[in-house]
Amino acid sequence: MKPFFILRSLFFVPSRLVLLACLLVVQTNAAAEEPGTDAAEPFRPEPGKFPPLEKAHSYRGELVFVDHANRRGSIRLEGSGMFFRNDPHPFAMLPYGMVRYHGAPADLRDIPLGTVLHVRAFLPPDPKTSAVPVLPVDSRTKDANHNRGAGIAPAENHVLLLEDEPSRCRREGLVWKLGEVELANLEGRITATLQPKEGDDEKAVAETMTFDAATRVWRGRERLGIEELIAEGAWPAEGKKSLDGQVVQLGITWKPTPDGVFTRFHLSDIWLDDEAMQRAARQQTGTHKAFIRSRWMPASIDAVEYGQFGRATVTATLFGGMDDSVYADFKKDSPAMMNAVENTLKHAHGAYGPAHMASRGTILEVMKAAAPAPLGSSGIQIRFETDLIIEGIRPGRTVRLRPNSWPQVQVPREEYLNGDLEERFPTPDMFPKY
Repeated sequence: MKPFFILRSLFFVPSRLVLLACLLVVQTNAAAEEPGTDAAEPFRPEPGKFPPLEKAHSYRGELVFVDHANRRGSIRLEGSGMFFRNDPHPFAMLPYGMVRYHGAPADLRDIPLGTVLHVRAFLPPDPKTSAVPVLPVDSRTKDANHNRGAGIAPAENHVLLLEDEPSRCRREGLVWKLGEVELANLEGRITATLQPKEGDDEKAVAETMTFDAATRVWRGRERLGIEELIAEGAWPAEGKKSLDGQVVQLGITWKPTPDGVFTRFHLSDIWLDDEAMQRAARQQTGTHKAFIRSRWMPASIDAVEYGQFGRATVTATLFGGMDDSVYADFKKDSPAMMNAVENTLKHAHGAYGPAHMASRGTILEVMKAAAPAPLGSSGIQIRFETDLIIEGIRPGRTVRLRPNSWPQVQVPREEYLNGDLEERFPTPDMFPKY
């Protein structure tokens, strides 16, 4: 229905005038907050360099689609209008892009659909090889119309950092402080304010979110339900109760909202103490460690010193965001394998798995940078000697490495290219046209 006919209907049906007025109020308040926009100019990373985090565009939204094998997906961005109307916006992880879930390293496959994520992203480094649609540079300022507002389709869709609410809070030293809870039939609303872990932000505004019987509550080693908080007397069975600023971490999702509320988020999890949050982080860390050891460590090639008869010494920087114990597996004088990958980190050589065409050799040296590494880099370089260098191992390219202490397994078919760099599952044509 076109906007003219919507407005005409509203004028002829008095009850809908209230809806129009409420919508205008919601859009005015949301526009004042301008979620998803920042003052920085659009920034395009240079191939072979880690971009500065402060030049990234920031936004948040609901994860609605994941193509984990190609490290891409879609997020419904929070903008200045009606959240449920916003089209899913495609994104692609940069080769060195990091995913964080429950305050720990993660892969896209680890994050449940519906999770609200914080995004730090840039323009595509090379639009010709982008795995998602390339948008006009000024897209973040354009109004999407149909009560959706601006900011929901930024051109910055190549992600350096993708993290859920607990990950962002732990990284930035933030906590949620609970205000008032209101219950009826094991579901209801809760107000909470995002604050620094040490001290208070007097300008912080309380946010109202929903919860229900499926919301998980974590305390120490316990997993509780809403009914157990009621039985303990911590929350009321019916009505309202002040929670006096109780400090927690929250897992935030989105569900369709009734009563003309256009943007209200939902709680999937509540962590009541640090022990519970640390347990969740340890479990996710274990999941990711096993994943990286089966898929190999991604890295970028800094230099190649060519010798005779296929010999070469390769200097590479390991990508960041992994657990320290994974980096500790790279040791001087230990045998290893190196295979070329393309920008989605898919193995690009070998028809029978990553080891089929990989270069074999020895780690000659492991070097740790003295200065803090930029986000995306581990700050760890390795020098690797091989007697059979392959085509994809060149300066500026991305590779994966496997110390021989890691298991040698066959990855599933969708995670390697079999020599065809144009092979994608599926192609970018599946995404909306802009």
